[in-house]
Amino acid sequence: MTDPRLAVIVLAAGEGTRMRSKRAKVLHPIAGLPMIAHVLTTARHLEPAYVEVVVRHQRDEVSAAVIEFADDAIVVDQDEVPGTGRAVELAVQALPADFDGDVVVVSGDVPLLDAVTLGALVEQHRAAAASATVLSAVLDDATGYGRIVRDASGAVTAIVEHKDADETVLAITEVNSGSYVFAASALRELLPRIGTANAQGEKYLTDVVALLRESAAPVAAVPVAENWRVAGVNDRAQLAEQAARLNAMIVRGHQLNGVTVHDPATTWIDLTVSIGEDTELWPNTRLAGATTIERDAVIGPDTTLVDCEVGEGAIVKRTDATLAVIRAYATVGPFAYLRPGTELGGGGKIGAFVETKNARIGRSSKVPHLSYIGDTEVGEGSNIGAGTITANYDGVNKHRTTVGSHVRTGSHNVFVAPVTIGDGAYSGAGAVIRKDVPAGALAMSVAPQRNLDGWVLTNRPGSAAAEAAAAAEGGAGTDPSGA
Repeated sequence: MTDPRLAVIVLAAGEGTRMRSKRAKVLHPIAGLPMIAHVLTTARHLEPAYVEVVVRHQRDEVSAAVIEFADDAIVVDQDEVPGTGRAVELAVQALPADFDGDVVVVSGDVPLLDAVTLGALVEQHRAAAASATVLSAVLDDATGYGRIVRDASGAVTAIVEHKDADETVLAITEVNSGSYVFAASALRELLPRIGTANAQGEKYLTDVVALLRESAAPVAAVPVAENWRVAGVNDRAQLAEQAARLNAMIVRGHQLNGVTVHDPATTWIDLTVSIGEDTELWPNTRLAGATTIERDAVIGPDTTLVDCEVGEGAIVKRTDATLAVIRAYATVGPFAYLRPGTELGGGGKIGAFVETKNARIGRSSKVPHLSYIGDTEVGEGSNIGAGTITANYDGVNKHRTTVGSHVRTGSHNVFVAPVTIGDGAYSGAGAVIRKDVPAGALAMSVAPQRNLDGWVLTNRPGSAAAEAAAAAEGGAGTDPSGA
């Protein structure tokens, strides 16, 4: 149920220079989603009346991501005045004038902050009738963080940024996480009074706390139970740390839901993946995007599936697949490459060193070895011989090959599309099929074999081959090695 007295502001205007990237910091992915998507999901779980996102750097790209993951969010543009205080001031101005509830402020680069933690913060804020409540953390090394300053009674008196702190304040280990709950009335009254006379020349949101204390308004700080939940991502190393932590939680969640993960350390699963019970995941497996795996499947080792569907009991090993459908009890691999548009029917097989693209391979049909099958339709119960190529591209256009049901094609065939092989047809080894093959026919393209007697002795005199040939001509059963 929507809370009409709650709004959430997400700060996503920063450039994120320490990421050293052309991509906006909040758009860097973690567990298959950009960081801003994780934050927006958390915000929406609070069921606020309003979600606002403040943007500036790469405004259009960040705004597009916001709309993709929270289409009801309000995008607010930060102006030339720097600082989180100005960002929140503009966001509060964008709220309805009669909104008089509580405002949660979070950063777009804190992807693991969860709705349970924020919900508890809101509850404590309201229970204390506070004007502001800060989510804090106690760190062994507080370098770079704003410090929570308390008086002798434990009440919060100020938040001092690291660059503005003296030695006494720097000794404090309780820090500001960058997540808050404010009374909207306090923000409307105090944010216009904040200036930029500080070490960074910015309008600090934290200065609201000092102004509230001057008027004896209640301010609280609540330490988070697990510091990693409020850890921000400022560089690639921190991104990797948070990604690994989230992945460990995702893997554990699947394990508790009945999935066997043989090596959690080398198994990476996006948050958007679903896996059925009694599936086995072997080492070095990556499951990404909208991949869905039904129960009793076996995936890996050394397998990447992106946006794939895998049916019940299927086996997929040492395979790279994207936008592919693998039906129940089919087998894929090892060393298979399934490109978008591949669909393998139930009980079918795509075997070793096979590449497929835009190919529908019917139930119980097999492409066992060393083949390229592109822009192709294969019926049921057919077998494609080793080393087969569907020549689907004429240099301008792609063409399709159609193979019927219960077809047996020979090794090292080339099907020059467009071409159709009828039901029950066969083809000979080495055939190049340029014309349609009727149902039940045998297709061959065999040139007469010519043997040029004595060619090696004439053209390669003195070679090991010539010596072997001469020895063989000398008498049946002669061993050319001389043994």
